[in-house]
Amino acid sequence: MHYTYKTKGTCSTQIDIELEGDIIKNVSFTNGCNGNLKAVSSLVQGLTVDEVEQKLKGITCGFKSTSCGDQLALACREALEASRNA
Repeated sequence: MHYTYKTKGTCSTQIDIELEGDIIKNVSFTNGCNGNLKAVSSLVQGLTVDEVEQKLKGITCGFKSTSCGDQLALACREALEASRNA
C-alpha cells in the first residue's frame, strides 16, 4: 500500500511510504536534509510500524517540538491505520 503524509513542523514537507502489512518497504521524503533522510529511509526498511515508533517517536529537532523521524513514526502509524480501514 502506498501512503502520502504531509508533515507538520519540519523542513521536509511530505513522506511517501510503501507498506506491506505492517512492514515498511520503502520511504521517501520531499525536502529536508537529503543525506540524513536517505539514511533514515534506508534504516527503517524492513522494520514494523511498531519498531519505527519505538525508535523514532518523540525525537525533536533543535527547538522544534517534532523532527522528521517523529513525523515518520506518526506517518507510519497513520498509513497502517488507513490500510486496515481500506
